[in-house]
Amino acid sequence: MRLHRNLVFAVIDALNLIFNEKEYADKVIEKVLRYDKRWGARDRGFIAETTYDIVRWKRLYTEIAEVNEPYSRPNLFRLFTVWCVLKGISLPDWKQLEETPERRIKGKFDELSKIRKFRESVPDWLDELGEQALGNNLWTKEIAALNKQAEVILRTNTLKIQKTQLQALLAENEIETIAIDGYPDALKLKERKNVFTTEAFANGFFEVQDASSQLVAPFLEAQPGQRVIDACAGAGGKTLHLASQMENKGQLIALDIYESKLKKLKIRTRRNGVHNVETRTIDSTKVIKKLHNSADRVLLDAPCSGLGVIRRNPDSKWKLEPQFIERIMGVQQEILQNYSKMVKKGGQMVYATCSILPQENTEQVSTFLNSESGEGFELVKDQNIYASERGYDGFYMALLKRS
Repeated sequence: MRLHRNLVFAVIDALNLIFNEKEYADKVIEKVLRYDKRWGARDRGFIAETTYDIVRWKRLYTEIAEVNEPYSRPNLFRLFTVWCVLKGISLPDWKQLEETPERRIKGKFDELSKIRKFRESVPDWLDELGEQALGNNLWTKEIAALNKQAEVILRTNTLKIQKTQLQALLAENEIETIAIDGYPDALKLKERKNVFTTEAFANGFFEVQDASSQLVAPFLEAQPGQRVIDACAGAGGKTLHLASQMENKGQLIALDIYESKLKKLKIRTRRNGVHNVETRTIDSTKVIKKLHNSADRVLLDAPCSGLGVIRRNPDSKWKLEPQFIERIMGVQQEILQNYSKMVKKGGQMVYATCSILPQENTEQVSTFLNSESGEGFELVKDQNIYASERGYDGFYMALLKRS
């Protein structure tokens, strides 16, 4: 691989914004890719994937490079140099990349790779928490799986097209996909491509949604004609999936505390040909109270640590703090206690997170069932989804029924 100066400098700029300015990696990549309109798909891919790779292995690379925050520009180039050496990429004769001790870099890598917190590049506290929560063996396998680059998975919008038709249509545009056993609407890209520029996306034939996330809506068992509430809808990935499962029939109410996210959902509903969704911003307790005892189905896709999705958000490893997990657990229980009141007798509710920690998952459900609000609810089934077992994001789902 031949390195191009303008692309490497773009990576360094991106790392500075992520590591020093604490900006979110996905937003930074969007910003940096606008630097030069002449960059092609390969150039843009190099910038995005190299940046994410260095972010993913930040702790390991900073230990090898012997640099500390805040990172000066020369320090960021040292991190890039480590990446090049470990990838076997020949370094050009640039003043920013002078004096590269390749043998020492490789030796330090071999030494640190024997220690899990360095090998998997996680903070001490997170490594300890993961081992305490999941046990040594499962945590070791899980964090290794979560450090692999996430594949691009599509969910077929069955309101508009069938999966085999979508697969054939994408193939005409030189986008090859593979069907995944056990995921009826999912297609996996054989190689990474920008699917958002395709006519199929513009026509609402698919959404990008991880395979594990695609299991949540079916777990709720929503039926056409029912009143269904997606109580933490966000931008609505699971709302849209529920709409297709309901065949556009019945009432689907999407709630969220952020109006901006619901506005994005409205745009997505139009593209997807979804007609049964109504959005409501939770701007007071009255919004929930008005819906008490009214829903056949309620989905609580609760805010969480996001530990199950660090494959696609590697910078979250460095933004996450122990205090946040404690705080978000309080929010999760509050949501269970209050939003469960919207389920009518005989109705069902799914509590889901994209976390792998039992304290955010099974323990939250247990606490709810043993509380006054949980009286009358029973656990029908639950499922832990681990990246090390499935190959996709980590998730948890619990189906509860109100008798």
